[in-house]
Amino acid sequence: MEFQDNNKSHEAEKPEEVKIKEYDKRRKNLGGMKTIPFILVTEVCDRFSTIGFHANMITYLTQQLNLPLVKASNIVSNFNGTASLTPLIGALIADSFAGRFWTIIVGSIIYELGLISITTTALLKSLHPPPCPSLVDCKEASSFQLSTLYLSLFLLAIGLGGTRPCVMAYAADQLDMSKSCVESRSWNFFNCYYFILGLARLAAVTIVVYIQDNVSWGWGLGIPTIAMAVAFMVFLSGSPLYKKVKPGGSPLVRVIQVIVAAIRKRKAVAPEDPSLLYQNQELDAAISVHGRLLHTTQFKWLDKAAVEKYGEATDSSAPNLWKLATVHRVEELKSFLRLLPVWAAGILLVTANSHSSSFNTQQARTMDRRLSNSFQIPPASMSFFGIMTVIIGLVLYERLFVPLVRRFTRNSAGITYLQRMGIGLLFNILFSVVAALVEKKRRTVAENHNLVDNPKATVPISVFWLVPQLSLHGMSEVFMAVGQLEFLYDQSPESMRSIALGLFWIASSVGDYLGTLMVSLIHEHTGHKNNWLPDRNLNKGKLDYYYWLVTGIQAVNFVYFVVCAWCYTYKPLEEVMEEDSVSV
Repeated sequence: MEFQDNNKSHEAEKPEEVKIKEYDKRRKNLGGMKTIPFILVTEVCDRFSTIGFHANMITYLTQQLNLPLVKASNIVSNFNGTASLTPLIGALIADSFAGRFWTIIVGSIIYELGLISITTTALLKSLHPPPCPSLVDCKEASSFQLSTLYLSLFLLAIGLGGTRPCVMAYAADQLDMSKSCVESRSWNFFNCYYFILGLARLAAVTIVVYIQDNVSWGWGLGIPTIAMAVAFMVFLSGSPLYKKVKPGGSPLVRVIQVIVAAIRKRKAVAPEDPSLLYQNQELDAAISVHGRLLHTTQFKWLDKAAVEKYGEATDSSAPNLWKLATVHRVEELKSFLRLLPVWAAGILLVTANSHSSSFNTQQARTMDRRLSNSFQIPPASMSFFGIMTVIIGLVLYERLFVPLVRRFTRNSAGITYLQRMGIGLLFNILFSVVAALVEKKRRTVAENHNLVDNPKATVPISVFWLVPQLSLHGMSEVFMAVGQLEFLYDQSPESMRSIALGLFWIASSVGDYLGTLMVSLIHEHTGHKNNWLPDRNLNKGKLDYYYWLVTGIQAVNFVYFVVCAWCYTYKPLEEVMEEDSVSV
């Protein structure tokens, strides 16, 4: 009887074991390349709609709302700054409790509401002033009309705060991004990601901008709105396939806990042997899925947070994390502190470029844009050349540059993240130099043909003079933008990756606000007669002086970056494998 009872008990457990095995099997089948199209379609349509509006936003503000150039350019820059600030909030929410999936969902809904709102401002005549084709004594948008615009831009910025820091990280969550697996691939995730976004941007600056300039702003803004709604439905349809990584709790709280614990033990003496510092794999399991961070010798005063005193840690209960931190948690903070100086170099880069898109569009508007007697290139579509450079440059980088350089460096990626970023900064300096020279040439031609006082006149110089500077800016993106994304993702702790990618946008935010401040000061203090950046007539300005100033700022920034890169130490990680772990 006893044998039979044991046998029945054993048989009763079998269904449970089967359920566990089926669950593990389903969990292992989640994620992978099959999920990437569902996720990237959200980012592609986000960029398609954002670029479709942003590329021509300066035209909408100056031609449809009749705003002065500097005021309109500052609105563009301030929108960029706000839309780049909200991703940090979205990243904190995602990494702390909501998770990336739900943060993307909510962000996409709010973003769609913003697109509907901005489209409405173009459709309803009461929401914009009457046309002013002469550009003389134009009636500017009223306070009510501007407030409607600001509400639309605010919704767009909030929505981007949910999608921008999470979509790329969520796509990477679906793949094995361990160092060994990344090195074994014949393709780079970040290059492919940026390449696909480049195609979306290309479609936006050609199709959408053409419709805005030649059909109507209602359709020009309505098409991106419809595209984003479709993308949202596609993203939702892929939900059963996604690997959903649970948030590991607030990274901000963990950082503060380490600092508090270190301050409390400021008089403690850290052991010379780092293996004596407190470690707890079970406690750190949720925030070290892909491997634990190993001890480093930088910021040694933080090690005191992991000095274990008698009675602080027991096997029966977790320690008070405000008094005792694990080595992994201490190293999370160290990793974050190490990458901040390098990240900061991106701020002045954005400051230098914050108004270049608006100014390039205004330059193109004054130049000869004819491709034939019946067709002119829309001014905002000139960014086509920069985007095409990015698309072609990424392919050449992946297929030619990396294999060639790898022979000399023995690095699987060809060059390091920091070297890639440094080359990008150099390309951007060249962009500013060429932009200054081209603007000087454009203004000289206007003076020689007595067109300085005619803001509507077409200066007899081909718009293709702008192509070299746009191409150099594209090459800067290939190296700097993609390199910075790789650097922030790889060098940040895995539980803070949304926040790290949020930092990418924070650099854009701070840079845009600084750019707005710089342009406002230049406009205010360069006088009325010889103003560098005049309100209506670019021919009377000194835009080339602005580009030379930007060149000097970038040169100083490059020196700062080289110093930071020279001093940087890459994070060491104990990578988790299926059967064992290995230090990398």
